[in-house]
Parts: sequence; structure tokens; C-alpha cells
Amino acid sequence: MSHIDFQTEPARYRHWKLRIEGPVAHLVMDVDAGGGLFPGYELKLNSYDLGVDIELADAVQRLRFEHPTVRTVVLRSGKDNVFCAGANIRMLAGASHGHKVNFCKFTNETRMGIEDSAENSGQHYLAAVSGACAGGGYEIAMTAEHIMLIDDRRSTVALPETPLLAVLPGTGGLTRLTDKRRVRRDRADVFCSLEEGMRGKRAIAWRLVDEIVPPSQWEAKVAARAAALAATSDRPTDATGIALTKLTRHFVADGVSYTHVALSYDRPARRATVTLRGPSALPADIAGIHAEGAAFWPLALARELDDAILHLRLNEPDLGLLVFRSEGDPAAVVAADALLETHKADWLVREIRHALKRVLKRMDLTSRSLITLVEPGSCFAGTLAELVFAADRALMFAGKRGADNQIATLALSPLNFGAYPMSNGLTRLQTRFLGEPESLPAAQAQIGTPLSAEAADELGLITAAYDDVDWDGEVRMLLEERASFSADALTAMEANLRFAGPETMETRIFGRLTAWQNWVFQRPNAVGPDGALKRYGSGLQPIYDQNRV
Repeated sequence: MSHIDFQTEPARYRHWKLRIEGPVAHLVMDVDAGGGLFPGYELKLNSYDLGVDIELADAVQRLRFEHPTVRTVVLRSGKDNVFCAGANIRMLAGASHGHKVNFCKFTNETRMGIEDSAENSGQHYLAAVSGACAGGGYEIAMTAEHIMLIDDRRSTVALPETPLLAVLPGTGGLTRLTDKRRVRRDRADVFCSLEEGMRGKRAIAWRLVDEIVPPSQWEAKVAARAAALAATSDRPTDATGIALTKLTRHFVADGVSYTHVALSYDRPARRATVTLRGPSALPADIAGIHAEGAAFWPLALARELDDAILHLRLNEPDLGLLVFRSEGDPAAVVAADALLETHKADWLVREIRHALKRVLKRMDLTSRSLITLVEPGSCFAGTLAELVFAADRALMFAGKRGADNQIATLALSPLNFGAYPMSNGLTRLQTRFLGEPESLPAAQAQIGTPLSAEAADELGLITAAYDDVDWDGEVRMLLEERASFSADALTAMEANLRFAGPETMETRIFGRLTAWQNWVFQRPNAVGPDGALKRYGSGLQPIYDQNRV
């Protein structure tokens, strides 16, 4: 499978069209059937693959940053008689197991981004469903706050998880159906067993949609509903957006370099080192932040790190261990956090904080072992300290190193205590200290203080501290041991341990993705020679192993 690039821009879109009408944007799905990410399948009936989702994710991000006055986004189809047929089945049939799982994970992260836009940025989404809306297409509609369905006796919503394909239960739709739409379990069971779907008053009564509209009133009702949603938004009415400029990236055989992030691969050790560079200069005030735009260090870092994570997920599956290092002045990172905290009421700063939150969540959801090394010369402070708390293990160097006798420090900022919740709704420190609640206020009392290895260890902020004598040996043994374990066992262990505490719709979706897709997508009922994916479209019924496991 060739290199997958997650960077795009509206001028390069093949599958989505964006139309801005004052406070309302229309995001129109008009998939180019011949524009699949890989050869061997057609994207018929507005079905989608990862390439379609990459464009959607880009559009959602640009709407937040480049169009601050847009208050409502209308999701709709550009094709007659079909809203979206869901994930392309022939693509799934030809994809590797890893690609299928990562595709579904990215799809759900994008949908969570849509839901986050409505919840935290005042950019509301409305699904205007006309035509057949099935499977993943209905999942797209369910990300919206309000679903309108045209009552033309042809348009339906459907989630045929069991009768049609038998391969995709547990990818987000079922969870949104019960947790978000609040559909009764028995009714959900019926709905997910109907290939033809539902429409009209029954769809309303079962809470599958929010509103049905006769064709004669369709456009007027959509416009009115979009305006009503826009009226509830707190987004600015006269702000100028910033351009999300193209990332600077250089690919080499054993790594990728960005402006603030660098990837370095040790392929025999199955390891990638991710080095983050702190800010060299910062603007003085909010005007400077707007002037810098996408070059403002927190936003630039977030975009580069996001791209790096996605690149590693899809293009470097054998690198199962990610080691995080940093370089720079911790005080400069704390100063950047101070700007984000002081100006958090500004629309752009709000979006930057939420972008950082989403990138850190993506890190949590990445099925790689995460090890953070806090060393002399590193700048794990404030926002960057989240990578210490996100790690499966974090080691810190104790003592002095080098000719200038540098010591490693760790520093906290107010942003570590609320700005970046995980999928479980808690901060990483809250999650860390579930069993020792007294540790959280003790850590909070140290905001702004450069903490030595001994102090960070005593506060419970790191896994272990090692001095100059032990450091190299302990780090080497940890990395070698981790690389020797079963990748499957590590994925299962890490996914379980990273989300302690309360269950949310988000943790359930991604927990089920990890468990059910790693199982269903390798079972013969899905991928065997007579399974659903192999026989789809052949006219032959799949043959199932009917043993219940």
C-alpha cells in the first residue's frame, strides 16, 4: 500500500464541496466514484474510503479556523436519491486488517471532531438527509445535533449492521444510536436488522431522526432550521479567520522533519523517536497571535504532531514503540501556555486549545507504546507535559549532565488542570490520580515551579527517576523489553489501562473499535474465502461459521 498523505486543501478536494452563505456553510458530499484512494474499487452511491474522510476532516478543521463567522454547517448530499451509502465495501474487502481498523478509528475521530465543534466552538451541525442514508452514511448524519429527513417516500435511514454486511458492528453507529440518540435497545435491535431502513413518522417516533419535511417545503425548512441553530451560537459575527497554511515536511528513509517536530526511526528496534521543539519566540499579545496565525507555536506544533501521529499509524505499522523527547526552554512553553490561558475568551485561542486537546486525544487512541523521556535540555512543561502524563511510562533523568551541568525539570501550568480532557472526560492528571485524590491538589500547588526529578517523582508525575549511572541502562532495558512483547497483547493492555475512570460514549466507541474490530475483521465470517467481504456483490450468499464464541 502506497504512502497515505493526510494533508489536503479545498482546491484539491474530489469528494466534498464547501459553500459559505453568511453564517451558514453547506458541506456537500459529492463523491467522485473514480477517486478512490487506491485502485480496484469505485466509490459508488456516495460511499466513502479513507480519502473521502481525509477531506472531511480537513473541511471540519478549516471551518473552525478559516471561517469563524460560520455558525451552522449543513451536511448534505450532492447526488440525487442518495445521501451516503456508507463505507465502501470493495475497499474494505481489499484492505489489510490494519488499514480497516485505522480507517474506522480515523473516521470516528473525525466525527468526534464534528461533535466537539458543536459542543465547544459554537459551530453547529445539521444533517439534511435526502435519499438513501445507510450504514456509515447514517453515522455521519448522527454526528449532527439535528437530523432532517425529506418525506418523499424514497428517503430512508438505515444501519444494516447484521443482514447486509455482517462485518461492521461496533464501529460507532450502534453506540451513537443508544447513547446519543437514546434509541431503545429492542428498537435498535430491530433497526439494525432491517436492510431497507426506516422513514417517515416511524423514524421520528423511534428517535432515528428529529424532523421529517415534505419535499415542497424542504429547502425553506432546512434554511430556517440552519438559521435557528446559528442563533444559538456564540461565535463572532465580524472576525477574520486565519489560513491553515501547508505544513513544511521533509521525508527521508528513516524519518520525517517538520518545523517543530521530528520523527526518527530505528527500524531494527521497531521504534520511532518523536522530538518536539519548544518555541523560539512568542507574540506579546492577542494581536500578535492573530498576526502569526498558523505559525503561532502552539497551533503549528498541534498540526505537525497530528500529521506525524497519523503518518505513523497508517504508513509505519511496524514501529510499535514511540519515544517522546523534547528540546527547548521550559519557561518559553510556560509562557506560551500563559498566552493561551490569558486570552482563552478569544475565538482563535479557543480553537487552538481545542485543537491541542484533539491531538492529545489522538495520541491516547494510538495503538503504540508511548514512552516519554524527560532529560536535561528538554522542555516538558505545561502543554508539553501532557505527553508525560499520556505516556504508558515516563522516565526522568536525576542529576546533572553535560559541560554546563544542566538538570532535567518538569513544570505544570493551569492548562494541565482542565484544558485537555481525555475521552473519559477527565484530565490526564485526574485519571492518573484516581486512587489518590490528595495528589491532584498537591500537584496543582506546584504550578509554575520547575520540578526536579526527585520532586516530580514524589508528586507522582513520573514513573521513575534514574541518575547518570543508571539512566542509559534502564532506558535501554525498558525499550528492548517493550519491543519484545506481543504487539497484540500490548495493544489490549494499553487500551485498557489508558482509560481508567468513568465510561463515556467516546470511550465506549473506541474501546469497542479496539476489541470488536480486531476480532470481527479477522474472523472467517468476514474475511474468509466464503465470508461476507469476499462474496459481497458476487450474487452468492456468504457461508458463516455459526459457532457462537
